[in-house]
Amino acid sequence: MNADTPKARIKLAATDFGFDLCGITSAEPPPNHAEYRRWLAMGYAGEMQYLHRQEPARADIQSILPGARSVIVVALNYYTDAMATDSVQGVVARYAQFDDYHKTMWDRLNKMLTWMTQEFPGMTGKAYCDTGPITERDLAMRAGVGWIGKHTNLISRKLGNWFFLGQLVVDLPLIPDAPHSAHCGSCTDCLPACPTNAIVAPYRLDARRCISYLTIELKGSIPVELRPLIGTRIYGCDDCLAACPWNRFAVVSADPTVQPRSDLLWPELIPLLSLSESAFREKFRNSPIRRTKRRGFLRNVCVALGNTRQPEALQALDHACQADPEPLVREHAAWAIGQIETRGARS
Repeated sequence: MNADTPKARIKLAATDFGFDLCGITSAEPPPNHAEYRRWLAMGYAGEMQYLHRQEPARADIQSILPGARSVIVVALNYYTDAMATDSVQGVVARYAQFDDYHKTMWDRLNKMLTWMTQEFPGMTGKAYCDTGPITERDLAMRAGVGWIGKHTNLISRKLGNWFFLGQLVVDLPLIPDAPHSAHCGSCTDCLPACPTNAIVAPYRLDARRCISYLTIELKGSIPVELRPLIGTRIYGCDDCLAACPWNRFAVVSADPTVQPRSDLLWPELIPLLSLSESAFREKFRNSPIRRTKRRGFLRNVCVALGNTRQPEALQALDHACQADPEPLVREHAAWAIGQIETRGARS
């Protein structure tokens, strides 16, 4: 590729702004939108009504930026190899073990967009990262960044499963990269790796059973039959990602913005149950975990403590069951007590 072309300069700039991968595709409609619409119709999105509201815009990039010609897709590696090991410690998904990645991605995307408007006078564009009506993985595959695996996440030959995606939608005509071909082959390791069998078929996820949905998106009670399957996961789940053989190519990131916080890498469960509203906001003010709000997070902590079956958790759970101001927390604390006491009775 000629180093003086707009495409080459943009890809070099993406590296300079801290991204690990960059691909370019057209602003044509996402290729698999009809399948996405069917997925919504089957009810697999659960209570995520915003996905239904965004569906028309996802089908038409021009509705996001009239006159859009290209989409630049970037990826940021967040892989770290440290994980919790103790049975009474909670498990937080890797991407949430450090400060909210949205800020990092937006800062870098906006700086890159500013550079582009200076480099290409008259150009306009918009930056997105996981929040707008963009079908990220579909566009990323068409941009050659990776391919959609059978667990429905994007896989990269260079980064495995551990990376964030961001997009710049611009009205600048650019030569698109070749779409990435799929390389899952006959492998189905991710399907049985899911603790709740949420991957109901290759390339099809029932979010209503997904632990990430249950611990983050779901606002009410976690279905009783799914609670024991959550284990000690208190925010998200990495199991289907971790099972992918392509992770052998993952490289530990040296980026300072994605280094785990010690209190989120090995979170002790029992102290978390005593967090007040103000303490929760302070502890997680820069973390994606704040998205669950205190009531949702402590709901998750109760389920995790119930699944440890550890009697030393009973005092904290009993206090939560009797005195927590949130009915949701009291309900799940009572369930957890039942789990632990049942085990004690059997013993």
